[in-house]
Amino acid sequence: MLLVLGMLAGGIAYRMNQRHDSWDKLQEKNKVVVGIDDTFVPMAFRDKHGNLEGYDIELAKATFEKMGLEPDFQTIDWSMNQTELATGHIDVIWNGYTINDQRKEKVAFSEPYHSDRLVLLTKAEAAITKPADMKGKTLAVQTGSAGAESLRKEPQYLQTYLTKDVAQYDTYDKAINDVKVGRVDAVLIDGDYANYYLAHEKLNQPLKTVKTEFPPDEYGVGFRKEDKTLRNKVNQTLDELAQDGTKAKLSKKYFGRVD
Repeated sequence: MLLVLGMLAGGIAYRMNQRHDSWDKLQEKNKVVVGIDDTFVPMAFRDKHGNLEGYDIELAKATFEKMGLEPDFQTIDWSMNQTELATGHIDVIWNGYTINDQRKEKVAFSEPYHSDRLVLLTKAEAAITKPADMKGKTLAVQTGSAGAESLRKEPQYLQTYLTKDVAQYDTYDKAINDVKVGRVDAVLIDGDYANYYLAHEKLNQPLKTVKTEFPPDEYGVGFRKEDKTLRNKVNQTLDELAQDGTKAKLSKKYFGRVD
């Protein structure tokens, strides 16, 4: 049994290593599969009718339209995004995907197209005004998120103050709900998500954001490393959308500011 499993794993690894630039196939299909987390406001989320919207959704549509491809947005388990990409279930990761050295080992990134900072989201009444106030408190993170990685790799900004285990959630909305009901004290979250949530949600339990000293995050589109043509074309098109004002318009719409 172990021999069979080993052979299967070896076969999968061999096929993955034999992959080539997929641009011609994408053109033949006239479709590109985009992996997203559809709970990640304001980058990608569902409106009250269940329709997808968000900064990344509109930016991806504008990008691929100029490239002559139809985006097919697929909701994925965010903690498995690199596996979904490597196995070919999706063609790109495009959803507030932070560029960092750990991810660069497995993924090729576009040029950065947006930046953000991590904040703590907690109850407005909480005695938390700085990261050091998290001593004795419970912190929540999204599994597989850049925030979870930053917490581990840069402990001086927050981890060093924590004396309780960190709670893991598959989506931020679940973590926020547990903040509101008091199961956890705060969630480490992208500032744009927190600000959009506070501006658009009717809250019975008021919340607030608390600044952290984590360095800014830069977002990029994730590609398989062999997909050099697709990556280059996306970079070129994103630059064109910056030049023609499309990116500025979307930034103002979703972030209230121009990048």
